[in-house]
Amino acid sequence: MFIDEVIVELMAGNGGDGCMAFRREKYVEMGGPAGGNGGNGGSIIFEVDEGLNTLIDLRYKKLIKGKKGENGQGKGMHGKKAEDEIVRVPLGTVITDLDTGLIIADLTKNKEQVVVAKGGRGGRGNIAFATRSNPAPSYSENGEEGEHLKVKVELKLLADVGLVGMPSVGKSTLISKISASKPKIAAYHFTTLKPNLGVVRASEGKSFVVADLPGLIKGASLGEGLGDRFLKHIERTRVIAHIIDMSGFEGRNPIEDFEVINHELEAFSKKMMEKPQVVIANKMDLEGAMEHLEQFQEKYPDVKVFPISALHADGLGPVIHELSDMLDHIAKKPLYEEEKFESHVLYKFKKEQPFTITKDGDVWVIRGEEIEKIFKLTKFTTEEAFLRFSRKLRKLGIDDKLQELGVQDGDYIRILDYEFEYRQ
Repeated sequence: MFIDEVIVELMAGNGGDGCMAFRREKYVEMGGPAGGNGGNGGSIIFEVDEGLNTLIDLRYKKLIKGKKGENGQGKGMHGKKAEDEIVRVPLGTVITDLDTGLIIADLTKNKEQVVVAKGGRGGRGNIAFATRSNPAPSYSENGEEGEHLKVKVELKLLADVGLVGMPSVGKSTLISKISASKPKIAAYHFTTLKPNLGVVRASEGKSFVVADLPGLIKGASLGEGLGDRFLKHIERTRVIAHIIDMSGFEGRNPIEDFEVINHELEAFSKKMMEKPQVVIANKMDLEGAMEHLEQFQEKYPDVKVFPISALHADGLGPVIHELSDMLDHIAKKPLYEEEKFESHVLYKFKKEQPFTITKDGDVWVIRGEEIEKIFKLTKFTTEEAFLRFSRKLRKLGIDDKLQELGVQDGDYIRILDYEFEYRQ
């Protein structure tokens, strides 16, 4: 089964909790802190496997979870880092963050890896907080939460030449004649239900990859036929080859077929029309083909047209030679501009307002990524941990802001789902 698009929820592993412990050895006076750090949580990494050609392995995986890091232990023992979760995908896979619409990765090389959801950092044990002024801290940290996001995983085939055309014009027959690909061929529309890839051997040891892209009819870009599912696979191709039934055997006009397909390509993406095009005039062995060819060349004198009969393998040599020669002069370009990738986006505006304070009835509600992260990392198990958290609030300016807004002793403060009583 050919699956080229899935939506998956990713939950990277949380970091292990830091440990609060103290050395108690017989002949060691004032033993000091001995709590180790927690291990980092497991990340979710996507890796290209050139042996795969579909996303079927992800079809039933609605949720992929990373493992939690081990907790720190006493005697200064750090927790073990969790193993990363490796998700194998085919060449040409694009991963998009559904919440932001940003492209996370475009994977086009074998064994290429990208960390899509990063595991949480392990919490620090009390050894890590020891200072000259506080040699035996009685607090440690919780592990940081791993990243949680929902992504669209989309396969966009890696092919040099895309064969496009109306149903039953001979695309599958042609690819079977010029490569080792063996697609299903029958005398009815939509025989081809999935793209077929074939490697074409040209002269002088050259080769290129051809994709037979099914289902293009009028309205394909809007979802008619099968075209809306497969138009995206043309995006990576460097050359578009129109296969046209020049005989008009099914009652269609070859010129109209060419114009309809180009209209659908342009409607899907303006960039499609920037790609070089050739026309392969198929079924030239049938009656009326030569007359239609003359009409086509008169209407489009600047378009390269190659008359062939795919069924009888006539005229295929010049087509292969022309496509190979064109590809020699067309550089491969990335599908997406660098600035569209999430890793290149600068979140500079988040620091301008690190928190917000609103009132929900009688409760003051504090929100903000930084303060929520500090809260989650804090273990409220000792008085010293509470004091440390309070100092961080003051350092962020939250105390001053609350007083400016009129907070009173005894008022309740809420962070996430937890409420505290305010005391000056």
